[in-house]
Amino acid sequence: MALSPCRNSAPAGSLRSSVVRLERPLSMGSATKQAAAAAATAVSPHARSKSTSAMPLLRRSSSATRFRDDAEGRVRVAVRLRPRNAEELVADADFGDYVELMPELKRLKLRKNNWDSETFQFDEVLTETASQKRVYEVVAKPVVESVLEGYNGTVMAYGQTGTGKTFTLGRLGKEDTADRGIMVRAMEDILADVSSEQDAVTVSYLQLYMETVQDLLAPEKDNISIGEDPKTGDVSLPGVTLYEVRDQKSFVELLQIGEANRFAANTKLNTESSRSHAILLVNVKKTVKPKQDRELAALNENVSTLQLSKGHKIPMVRKSKLIIVDLAGSERVHKSGSEGHTLEEAKYINLSLTALGKCINALAENSPHVPIRDSKLTRLLRDSFGGTARTSLLITIGPSPRHRGETTSTILFGQRAMRVENMVKLREEFDYKSLCRKLETEVDRLIVENERQSQAVLDTEEEMERKIQEAQQSVIEAENKLTKALEESAAERSHLQKEHAETVHKLEQERALRETLEKELKDSIQNLHCQREKQMQSERARYHKELEDYKQRHQQVETELNKRLEMECSQKDALEKKLKEAEYLMEQKGKNEIMLLASQCKELSFLKEKAEKELQDLKSKTSLMTKQLEEENVGLLEKVDSLGHELEEQSKQNKHLEYEVKNLKQKLLQLSFEADETRKSLDREPARISVGSDSPLMNSHKPLQMHESPNSQRATIAKLFEQVGLHKILSLLDSPDMDVRVHALKVVANLASEEANQKKIVEVGGLKSLLDLLQSSEDETIRRVAAGAVANLAMNETNQELIMAQGGIRLLAIAGSDAEDPQTLRMVAGALANLCGNDKLQSKLSKEGGIKALLAMGQCRHNDVLAQVARGLANFAKCESRAVARGNKRERSLLIDDGALPWIVSNANSEAPTVRRHLELALCHLAQHEVNARDLIDANALSELLRISTEGSREDIRSLASRTLGASAIFQPK
Repeated sequence: MALSPCRNSAPAGSLRSSVVRLERPLSMGSATKQAAAAAATAVSPHARSKSTSAMPLLRRSSSATRFRDDAEGRVRVAVRLRPRNAEELVADADFGDYVELMPELKRLKLRKNNWDSETFQFDEVLTETASQKRVYEVVAKPVVESVLEGYNGTVMAYGQTGTGKTFTLGRLGKEDTADRGIMVRAMEDILADVSSEQDAVTVSYLQLYMETVQDLLAPEKDNISIGEDPKTGDVSLPGVTLYEVRDQKSFVELLQIGEANRFAANTKLNTESSRSHAILLVNVKKTVKPKQDRELAALNENVSTLQLSKGHKIPMVRKSKLIIVDLAGSERVHKSGSEGHTLEEAKYINLSLTALGKCINALAENSPHVPIRDSKLTRLLRDSFGGTARTSLLITIGPSPRHRGETTSTILFGQRAMRVENMVKLREEFDYKSLCRKLETEVDRLIVENERQSQAVLDTEEEMERKIQEAQQSVIEAENKLTKALEESAAERSHLQKEHAETVHKLEQERALRETLEKELKDSIQNLHCQREKQMQSERARYHKELEDYKQRHQQVETELNKRLEMECSQKDALEKKLKEAEYLMEQKGKNEIMLLASQCKELSFLKEKAEKELQDLKSKTSLMTKQLEEENVGLLEKVDSLGHELEEQSKQNKHLEYEVKNLKQKLLQLSFEADETRKSLDREPARISVGSDSPLMNSHKPLQMHESPNSQRATIAKLFEQVGLHKILSLLDSPDMDVRVHALKVVANLASEEANQKKIVEVGGLKSLLDLLQSSEDETIRRVAAGAVANLAMNETNQELIMAQGGIRLLAIAGSDAEDPQTLRMVAGALANLCGNDKLQSKLSKEGGIKALLAMGQCRHNDVLAQVARGLANFAKCESRAVARGNKRERSLLIDDGALPWIVSNANSEAPTVRRHLELALCHLAQHEVNARDLIDANALSELLRISTEGSREDIRSLASRTLGASAIFQPK
């Protein structure tokens, strides 16, 4: 997003000390006042407007010209008729048109009956077929162009609920660009006119809800005060958030955020009825180039005019403000069906609109008293009606005769507003500060240049004197150096000879060490060969022994099968013998005995068949075992082949070792050669080489020392992340070394604190690794750091859903129940508290035991742990309160179901300020839902709410408690 939030506590119309406003000169003497008056007259707003109008403005439309020529700043009013909806087409089919539009005459006619009607004249009349573009060009574009010329401007929509105010002003047009509303189109024209280098455009988006000013772009700011400049009367909002806008996309995103936070409800008149007044503030600061035919003069202390050169003309700055107001629709309770909290909202809406109507009536009738302070809405629009801004009002009406009274009231409001006169002023200032900085920079440059030239002259003279002295001393020094050089050469020669002898001794020691290393390498290679051969022989003997064992077992099985076969054959012979005996007996005995023998014969035949079948099974088993033995023999042969391959690999490794030994020998030979060359060079040029503490041979034995300060820790982690890569850092989480795992986990936790790294960590599986560590690790430090990393990732809404989907709530709850260290509990509670701030996850968070886990950790009396637990409960209660306000929740709070209410009540008056503030806020949000009222009374929370309304830790919490007690009928004394 190309926007940067900035905070500004100064009023919108205030000036800095370096800028002078032409409309209100500073206090000075009489002569000075006369000169200032003359200067102000020379550059009066009328003169500026005339000169501005003389410039060619190709982009200005004819509507802007009409706007500037209209009755010296009178409020322009346009009326727009909404098309009939499906319900009205059916319900009003038997009625004639109640509203008749005459756009060519700019008139509107309301029919009372068939023979009587009433006609009204407006600045513009827009039919139900008018496009969004035409509505913008007629209503808002002249005001936007006026703002770009340095005037304040206001565009406001007024009408009954459901007549299209929000559609006309705030439609984003994502599906169809032709549906874009006035807010989007106005910002397009402003951004097209300003310069991104010199100009600035800031935006604030507010809502006035139940007489409370709330920031839609920062919902936590829900009670913003209104300030007024006692001198100029300009209205300001010191606590509002300002966003600098540089492109249209970022502005649309801001509007989406604001609309999501705006209160709306479903009524009989409108399914999405706005329950608050939305106010868009656009501040424009433009730098205007001074004109060639207009010389500006600055006043000096002697009241004499100092004429400035063409290159240093005083720059002009135009500061203007555009206010776009989407008023909540007026409604009658018996038609809208409002009840409960919606009824309270309707009361506040109608009260503020009534106060606005009173101010319009007073201004239209030139009343000496205008009741501006009766409502915060009228205070915010003080400059729009009867002030210095150009104001354009759009009133929206519906075509249905069922709402005749509301339509007539809306039209009469527009008629009264047309009689309001504004004294428009050009917001143009001299930017003396930038001119002063420019002149000071040029003076400093000239002073530096003068000093540089003077110093150059002095340096030249000193250089000449120094060269003469050096020339005189060079002769004396040359003679002294010659004598000293002869003495030093003799001493240096003896010193070099000594170093040469020491170097030769070191080289001989290195040669002896090299020979020792070569001998050890040869011995190790021989030992390695012997071990490999012994191992291969033992493996071969073991495999041959296993093969012999398999063969013996095979022969034993075969012998057993042959024995069983012989037994089966003998049984067969016995059965055949019995059969023959039975046949003989059958011939000798009678029929009965014959029948008996026949049955016995059948049994014998059955036994015979069974024996034959068992014999066949034995044969098949024998063949199968034979086949298995053959396969085992094949497997043994394959193992022998694999052993052969392993032996080949071992031989290749041996060759590789021999190759490395060969390379080592070559390096030793090279080292010896370099040592010989060094010795030769020492013999040839002993005066050029000296081996000391800085020698490479000496430095090779020095340990490497690394020093890292705490301030460079974050830079070191970022550099480590770029050089090593996130995959390798995450792979260290499985290291068997506990210190390595802890350090890698801390690096991941630090990276997770930066929003730019969170998406990368999740994409490469970092979140899953952290949750696995929470589940599997038994080390307290690892679980603490892993919980802190999960808490950092849980600040992102997408990551919160991933944590929930991967069972993160259950793992965090287990980690919290097993932990004893308060810091571990603080990390786990912080992660759960971040998850409690997601509206989409509340039901699942409660089902998986997240609330109960927070309450269990609340048994620890450490203030840091209690603060995180209280923050989680406050986030959860605030999300539920938001869901209740939007109509998405009607049942009792999940916090009460999980038993959190007694803990909140008992700790709401804690001595720790953070714990107390969060629990007070949680209790106030729980009390906003009437379904929770009975549980709150049973838990003695009513007395705590009364205490919070008078002794709360912050003013906004006290105000929220008071409103909650006053809004609920159950809390009222009977």
